[in-house]
Amino acid sequence: MGQYLPIVVMAVLGIGFAASSLVMSRLVSPKRPSAAKSAPYECGIVPRQEPPERFPVRFYLVAMIFVIVDIEIIFLYPYVVIHRELGIFGLVEMLVFAIAVFASFVYLIAHGALDWGPIAQLRRSTNPAVSTERTTTSTVRRVGQEGREPEAPSEVAA
Repeated sequence: MGQYLPIVVMAVLGIGFAASSLVMSRLVSPKRPSAAKSAPYECGIVPRQEPPERFPVRFYLVAMIFVIVDIEIIFLYPYVVIHRELGIFGLVEMLVFAIAVFASFVYLIAHGALDWGPIAQLRRSTNPAVSTERTTTSTVRRVGQEGREPEAPSEVAA
């Protein structure tokens, strides 16, 4: 039982830290929000204007790619250290892992995760599939009631 004591202590400390963080944020948080408190803080510089636009979603996709590659490197390092002890089983497992990470990377790139800025706008403007003449009214066929026989009113059973 003594061998589990460090794990129990770490769990208690983790739960205690999480609980104390929640309690302290509730006690110390501002009670009367104002425009000054809600304003963004930029290293003591008061912003004179709003930012021109929000960060595009592709920015966060690039961040996720970075995290995925970091995680892959973190998992590859222990394998490289003990690859002789793991043998063919470890090699197959690492190949499956690398293929899964690479497939997700290819998926993100194929869906334009790294296409932004002037080059992406240039690609969109030169792509014949993307035309300014195409609108939802010109490409989506609206299906209405014309040409159909009116439905008979259903009788409601009393």
